[in-house]
Amino acid sequence: MLNGIHFISGLPRSGSTLLAAILRQNPRFHAGMTSPVGGLYMALETALSRRNEAAVFLTEAQRRSIVKGLFSNYYDAIHPEKLVFDTNRAWNTKLPALTQLFPEARIICCVRSVSWIMDSIERLVRRNAFELSGIFGFDPGGTVFTRINRLAASDGLVGFALDALKEAFYGEHAGRLVLIEYQALCRAPEQTMRYLYDQIGAPYFAHDFEDVHYEAEEFDLALGTRGLHSVRRRVEWIERPTVLPPEIFARFENDAFWRGEAAEERGVPMIRVT
Repeated sequence: MLNGIHFISGLPRSGSTLLAAILRQNPRFHAGMTSPVGGLYMALETALSRRNEAAVFLTEAQRRSIVKGLFSNYYDAIHPEKLVFDTNRAWNTKLPALTQLFPEARIICCVRSVSWIMDSIERLVRRNAFELSGIFGFDPGGTVFTRINRLAASDGLVGFALDALKEAFYGEHAGRLVLIEYQALCRAPEQTMRYLYDQIGAPYFAHDFEDVHYEAEEFDLALGTRGLHSVRRRVEWIERPTVLPPEIFARFENDAFWRGEAAEERGVPMIRVT
């Protein structure tokens, strides 16, 4: 990684794949959907822990070197000359380590109204009416209520990501975050991208917001959730009614903890549409 690394994290269905699709237009950048690096990182943490009796022979410097080597070994074999953006919602739980390994890195967190995140996932489930989704363990039973409860649990797709974001937002490394609201990225993509380029200290690239491409069809099909990582060609905001029952939608309306003056008080740069 001759030109460094940044991380994309935040909430699901909040624009991380869209952001990666836009970034990858820049020939100096490498970005994509969730990579294997996060899972490998956590597997290494286990292997380097006291659970492994031989770990007693490892020094702190060796642990750092081994973990940092994971990133360079993975990306140097793919795009050694590019600035890397690695995506994983778990990165928000690893800031104490990441800030030491990569002092210049920023954690770009895509965020969105949790009510609309739930709506987006439920729409995907209904769009794939003849496929069972791996998001819910390929369970044929359940209702919109049980599906939303699973998503919202602290170990669920949305609940975990929300808790991880809170951990980073209220932690000592909050200033390393950059929050981008989904609505801002869709309504004002050029303004949003210029803001992001300023935050990472990179020269701006003229992106084409009318012709954005990204899909991971094989991955999505294996998960039984076709369209999970598909990006519309044109970056735009589309108004629509929710498919959720009113009590479910209202349940999450106050979960956007980063709104108001919270981000400014925590020293977290963010862009949003007011």
